[in-house]
Amino acid sequence: MHIGFIEDTHLHGGTQMWVSEAAKFLLDKGEDVTVIAPLNSWTARECSKAGAHIIEYDWDRIVSKSDEFKKIWIEGMSNCDVAVCTVHPPRHGFHCAVFGAECIKQAGLDTILIPKTGSIEPKYLRKFYLPDDSVNVRIIGITDFTRNYLINNYKIPSEKIELIYQGTDIARFTSSDKNKAKSIRHYPLCGAAAPILGLVGSFENRKGQVILLEAIAKIAADTIPDIHLMLVGDGPDEKMLKTKVRTMNLEKNVTFFPFTNEPNYIFERIDILILPSLYREGLPNVLLEAMSMGLPVIASKFAGIPEVVFEGKTGYMIKIGDQSELIDAIIKLSSDKNNYLQMGKNARKLIEEKFDKRAQFNEFLKFFHKITGK
Repeated sequence: MHIGFIEDTHLHGGTQMWVSEAAKFLLDKGEDVTVIAPLNSWTARECSKAGAHIIEYDWDRIVSKSDEFKKIWIEGMSNCDVAVCTVHPPRHGFHCAVFGAECIKQAGLDTILIPKTGSIEPKYLRKFYLPDDSVNVRIIGITDFTRNYLINNYKIPSEKIELIYQGTDIARFTSSDKNKAKSIRHYPLCGAAAPILGLVGSFENRKGQVILLEAIAKIAADTIPDIHLMLVGDGPDEKMLKTKVRTMNLEKNVTFFPFTNEPNYIFERIDILILPSLYREGLPNVLLEAMSMGLPVIASKFAGIPEVVFEGKTGYMIKIGDQSELIDAIIKLSSDKNNYLQMGKNARKLIEEKFDKRAQFNEFLKFFHKITGK
């Protein structure tokens, strides 16, 4: 079988990591893999290393939707039985799933287009998920929330949408004393720092870093003076966030670290994962990875997050943007060590039972075989 992936972004977040890992898994299974991605993008580089066939295009100029770019995408999909397209935000009238459908239709390809989504944006159009009735389209929702939202709000027939969780690499994300010691060398912090919180992800408004910094300032001043936050990643808000840390006099309580391909060492270093996202989340990979490492989590209650964060069992959930709930959850979780340890064990057990990435990659492959008959 020939499997295609379409990634219309230069970012290197959880979704792009999943694509690179999926490509490697499928290649190891003996499948052919083509990846269509922007020129010099992280996805193109990593999937090339895995051995996938790479088709690159100019990310800025493709918004013209000209024949030049249709030719590139048609070439990329021409041998593909399926083309999995992550549903990204539209830009300047261009949307990757819609454009992909146009290319399939124009060239008369038999390729099945598969928009894959976890994040829901109410402003998105129905055609981003079901672009053209004359093109064979099947949708993968990576959370049950997403699947139900598409059925109920966009009136997409249920038989068009498959629920497949993405999962995480349990073998990789398993805590060990050796890696814990290594993480301390990799990420040195003040010896008095406790508890150590971590927020791993792109530095952008939707991730809620500003709300978390304000919460840390209040906790450090009123309750836990040695609380420490590791902010890990990069992105458009990095300069603003670093300035905010200085103006709030939080240099002793907050440390920035760059994006890493080895987040397992981050999880070895922290006590609690924090995910105070404000919008556009599905079921974040970082959540599953941290839970696989036996960490309890505090996360905003929306999208697919309630499908893994069970209140008082694997962590706590807060209302979106509610700073007081965030403060209360941090204090409550960090003040009861026995409860904290039990939540971590519960989190690990859940991931082992339902979110093993290799098992989920096989579910994707079984689905591709089912819909193509190959």
